[in-house]
Amino acid sequence: MYKLIAAIDVGSYELEMKIYELSPKKGITMINHVRHIIEIGKDTYINGKVDFKHIDEVCEILYDFTKIMKEYQVDDYVAYTTSSIREADNQDIILDRIKVKTGIEVKILSNSEQRFLGYKALSVQPEFFSFIQEGTAIVDVGAGSIQISLFDKDSLVTTQNIKLGSLRIRELLYRLSNDRQHFNRLIEELINNDIQTFKKLFLKDRSIKNIIAVGDYIGYFAKENGKQLKFMNREEFQNRFELMMNKNAEEISKEIGITDEQASILMPCIQVYSKLIKETDTNNIWFAGVDLCDGIVAEYAINTKMIKIEHDFEKDIINAAKIISKRYKANQNHIAILEKNVVTIFDAMKKYHGLGKRERILLQLCAILHDCGKYISMSQPGEASYNIIMSSEIIGVSHKERQIIANVVKHNTEDFFDDNDEQYEGDKSDYLTVIKLVAILRVANAMDRSHKQKFKDSKAVVKDNTLVITTYAHDDITLEKGLFKRKADFFEEVYGIKPVLKQKKEA
Repeated sequence: MYKLIAAIDVGSYELEMKIYELSPKKGITMINHVRHIIEIGKDTYINGKVDFKHIDEVCEILYDFTKIMKEYQVDDYVAYTTSSIREADNQDIILDRIKVKTGIEVKILSNSEQRFLGYKALSVQPEFFSFIQEGTAIVDVGAGSIQISLFDKDSLVTTQNIKLGSLRIRELLYRLSNDRQHFNRLIEELINNDIQTFKKLFLKDRSIKNIIAVGDYIGYFAKENGKQLKFMNREEFQNRFELMMNKNAEEISKEIGITDEQASILMPCIQVYSKLIKETDTNNIWFAGVDLCDGIVAEYAINTKMIKIEHDFEKDIINAAKIISKRYKANQNHIAILEKNVVTIFDAMKKYHGLGKRERILLQLCAILHDCGKYISMSQPGEASYNIIMSSEIIGVSHKERQIIANVVKHNTEDFFDDNDEQYEGDKSDYLTVIKLVAILRVANAMDRSHKQKFKDSKAVVKDNTLVITTYAHDDITLEKGLFKRKADFFEEVYGIKPVLKQKKEA
């Protein structure tokens, strides 16, 4: 049994489609690859929207893609776009025109979703999990931004986005100098501050031994005599970098077989990598050769169980939130018990809330991040937490999901507005989900209001329209009982089920 899947990337610099054969026995095999250069990102990064002429050209290319899919008789397709359309003021017009003219439904990926797909593309590579056992940075220099994700001992430590991709850098600077050496110095000046800031904030206590280089442009750098190199050490990279920096775009394009345009985008890209290598202890650089299309098909294969990956990706999402929580000095003991409490209540209410596995994860993230705002304001922690969450990258979480988390955390302490109230900051279609999650979070949080973890091994079950939460405690729980009743009223209003707290003394 096998499936043919098409993965389409409407990128900042080019449109790309790969057709893959998926099989439980053979895994993922690419059988066709087509790409067309069109710099729609240049329109967005300079003018804030994509030109109508380029929109029509995109539609023509994608229509040709549909013909190829019919020839191959693909079973399914997935089409995504990233910053070139995500940041465009006319994104709705672009996506609608594509759908009408080609029949292809293109979805916008948030930055964290895009990078998570890149991570999944790496996860199907045999070298990946052995590579990240020690300090490793996945560095993705795209057209619009740089993403740096740090791993240590198989765990994601942090991921940060810097809006200085290769195409964006080139478009910012190309009018400022015609001299090659001067232009290269300007690139170095532009990227230096952001790299230094990243180092100061996130590399202070970490040793990075390996870099996994992903993205289209860095692959050009790793070409030698028509072959794609897979690994380089520090010295090999820097020697090759110095040689390339002494050449102009035309010379580079002839040497490695790319266009002058591609060579001009490659130069800012390799300067970013060189700077990161110099600022870390990196000695091993792996050119993984994966792109967004590979991430798309990896996720499809994992979700449809066509391939098996032992790694727990949900754990990475949870870890990313915990890193944020620790950064803002949240009480980790309280968070640990609260995370258990919300999951216990959520599972007991499964037949009543109508929510799924994804909302369960979002609720865990709410528990982990609910107190981060106190670092900014003790008097308005809800509003402060909302702003922190909306400003933070949580890998694998979409912008819409981040809004849900931020609103749940905010309204854990603040009153709700009516769903028609203009002050509600979120997608109105998610309002009921937010209310349901808030009701659970408030009750679970009241169980540890003193932050002393008095309750242990809590259990929950619904009987006769009553949610009975049984806990074990020797301590005085007068505070928790009193505040629990207040939170229980809101819970009952949302679900029509009354929560009751029962204390059992430990033997």
